[in-house]
Amino acid sequence: MSKIPLAGVIGCPIGHSKSPLVHGSWLREYGLRGHYVPLHVDPADLETVLRTMPRMGFVGANVTIPHKEHVLTLADDVSPVAARIGAANTLTFGADGHIHADNTDGYGFLANLRQAAPDWQPSAAPALVLGAGGAARAVIVALLDAGVPEVRLCNRTRARAEGLAQEFGPQVTVCDWADRAQGLDDLGLLVNTSALGMAGNPALDMPLDGLSPAALVTDIVYTPLMTDLLIRAQARGNPVVDGLGMLLHQAVPGFERWFGQTPQVTDALRLAVLGQ
Repeated sequence: MSKIPLAGVIGCPIGHSKSPLVHGSWLREYGLRGHYVPLHVDPADLETVLRTMPRMGFVGANVTIPHKEHVLTLADDVSPVAARIGAANTLTFGADGHIHADNTDGYGFLANLRQAAPDWQPSAAPALVLGAGGAARAVIVALLDAGVPEVRLCNRTRARAEGLAQEFGPQVTVCDWADRAQGLDDLGLLVNTSALGMAGNPALDMPLDGLSPAALVTDIVYTPLMTDLLIRAQARGNPVVDGLGMLLHQAVPGFERWFGQTPQVTDALRLAVLGQ
């Protein structure tokens, strides 16, 4: 009898992860053999764990903080998109222990927008991205690949934004944090990739007075689900998309590779992950 396929999410800490809820829901929905488990792995043990997992029946794993950059140095091959982003969140193990590293965060970001805001046209107007961390890297790559003509990057520490602009080329321009509310009238998309506005973090002070009423506003934060940014944008008539869908959609490619079924992101899944 063939082994029951195992997958999981690796992080340190890992108790907060909603990935087991997502994958567990899909396994039950499609009646598949398999299990998906949270794995607390200290950085010093990462390589040993990864090399051992295929022998234990693991077919893949998601990777979260603080391992997303380190796994690139341990993988046997790295997808072009993971190499550009500089981080991986999805690993697939071969039966021989071969480790393939990929990054599906940008895919999840775009799939969320396309599902929740199908009228958004990436190529029609510039985008403004707030933040310059790992999530911003994935979002920038996704936006450029989708055809956004210009990505304006604004971060509290300008030097970090400048570094990303140099890396990703002339389509990425930098604005000072103090000037973040200027030049909003021609935007097609405003994205918060920073932790500002997340529960337990400082608020995001982002004036929206000059924002085009047609601009889509999204926040990758999903705790709370409706951040202050989204509440204010919605109140003034802008279309908004919350960040939970990015988490759900980024899980799709891994589940498909590991368990052989393309899962659907549904309202029922959203409610299950939200505990409703």
